[in-house]
Amino acid sequence: MPLTYKEMQDLLMRELRLYHYPIAVNFFKDQAEVEAFKKKARYVEPVKPITFCQWEIAARMQGQTVLATKENLGCSNSHVSFGWKDIDEKEIKTQAKYCKDLAQAERFMRSKPRLPLNSIVAVSVAPLGDAVIQPDVVHFYCDNMQSYHLAIDYMAATDTHPLRPMVTMSSSACGGSVFTHLEQTMNMCPSCSGSYNSGKTERGELNVFIPGAHIGPTVERLMERIAQTGAASITRPGDPFPGADICKNCPLIVFKKSGKEPEACASCAKA
Repeated sequence: MPLTYKEMQDLLMRELRLYHYPIAVNFFKDQAEVEAFKKKARYVEPVKPITFCQWEIAARMQGQTVLATKENLGCSNSHVSFGWKDIDEKEIKTQAKYCKDLAQAERFMRSKPRLPLNSIVAVSVAPLGDAVIQPDVVHFYCDNMQSYHLAIDYMAATDTHPLRPMVTMSSSACGGSVFTHLEQTMNMCPSCSGSYNSGKTERGELNVFIPGAHIGPTVERLMERIAQTGAASITRPGDPFPGADICKNCPLIVFKKSGKEPEACASCAKA
């Protein structure tokens, strides 16, 4: 029987030692989809326009489901990524700090992944365990070794190798989610300057995005490895900590059983 999203989340949090809840991201094409979602989910809405990565803070840190629209989004980069705004001269100028000149800024801007103009009416972000419909994308904020384990299991589950991540000069969280949704492939990228500041991304964290249709097979592959070796670790198969960095050839950091059974306490002996 397939795992529920809550079971997937619990397994991923436990076995990969995730710091944050995986985020289920959904893009709603029309109001009917939004109304159907509202009937199933307990959700909150931003009081004031804030960034997409700030919506995600509520999901990954506070365990809240956020449903929001264009009016709730206070980030022009995300407006472009979600197809809620076309690229104009003002938007190009916001990217000038990354580029040699405005001509390059425009080329770079137009090459970023974007949903078609006005193709969605709302976006939701939620802890994966609270997903009430299949996510379009599952977004992880994780460290280097956690991202490595996710990538290994994803590649094995989907028979994909090598992975070719997409990195842009900005829009890492919003554009990264859109890229994975459009291309239906895993993406991995660093935080951009906006998501680092606004989204409160830690310096050592990476973004990992997995298509919602692929999260089940990825978790199933993780479960296969656990069944085979006893734990999730790839660097030291069978080790309970994913990413343990003790060299397998080290002659010093080795432990063995004492060979002595613990003595029963007095109360147990009397029993």
